[in-house]
Amino acid sequence: MGAQQRVYKQRIRSAQGMKKIFKAKEMVAASRIAKAHARVLATTPYAEALTRAIGSVATHSDEIAHPFLQAERTSSGRVGILMITADRGMTGPYSHNVIRDAEQLANLLRDQGKEPVMYVVGRKGDTYYRFRNRPPHRAWTPYKEAELPELGREIAQAVTADLLDEDPSVHLDELYVVGTRFRSRFVQETRSVRLVPMGLVDAEESEERPVYPLYAFAPDAETVVAELLPRYVEARIINILLQAMASEHASTQRAMKTATDNAETQIRKFTRLANTARQAEITQEITEIVGGADALAGSGRAER
Repeated sequence: MGAQQRVYKQRIRSAQGMKKIFKAKEMVAASRIAKAHARVLATTPYAEALTRAIGSVATHSDEIAHPFLQAERTSSGRVGILMITADRGMTGPYSHNVIRDAEQLANLLRDQGKEPVMYVVGRKGDTYYRFRNRPPHRAWTPYKEAELPELGREIAQAVTADLLDEDPSVHLDELYVVGTRFRSRFVQETRSVRLVPMGLVDAEESEERPVYPLYAFAPDAETVVAELLPRYVEARIINILLQAMASEHASTQRAMKTATDNAETQIRKFTRLANTARQAEITQEITEIVGGADALAGSGRAER
């Protein structure tokens, strides 16, 4: 075997090994999407019910004065941005899209004279800011998929404490969450959601504005809201974390499918080049044999 063939064979083996890795990771991601989506479906009704309950209280009561419902919160000028990225690689453009949207939001807030404060979930986002000498205010990394509800509660407690803190150097006027919404294994969208201050109506653009029912509140509406709003922030953050994880698996599956196809393309390419090199070597050997036979015949010598 010639040197050129050895090089091509080595590259074929390397591409085949990478293809096996990509295929295995694609299958793992595909198997995890259904479980992650089931967790999203299990938590979404609770978050939506809390939103409707708080909206009903705030709509039908004029005596509520909770900090999270104040339309203008401008005591410190600090705005929290909770950015949810991946904790591992091979996720395609998933983390890059979230980081891009978070940076756009931060630039918009700076243009408005506000100070963005970064809260980062995931190693990718944390590495992005630390590499640029802009370490985030808080970072949660690494994390495990099975511990996302506990992580969501920990994050909710941290940001709620900063939102209610009276120290101007700690207090947050607003809180945004930048994550990826999971619609299906083929469609995910990166979006920014403002959690605090909370709007009275939280509906999609294509949906009708909800009509809230009348409730009787005990002991009073203000006490009910004070109990519901921290749970609302916690439920929304947990739901967004779970949607982000399902979106991460979907993005990983697509990225690994593309990588598997590219590896297969490389295998076919190098196989064709190896066959061409082998055919060239065979042709050269035949040419040398024929040339040697012609040289013998021209010299007048006959084999015995």
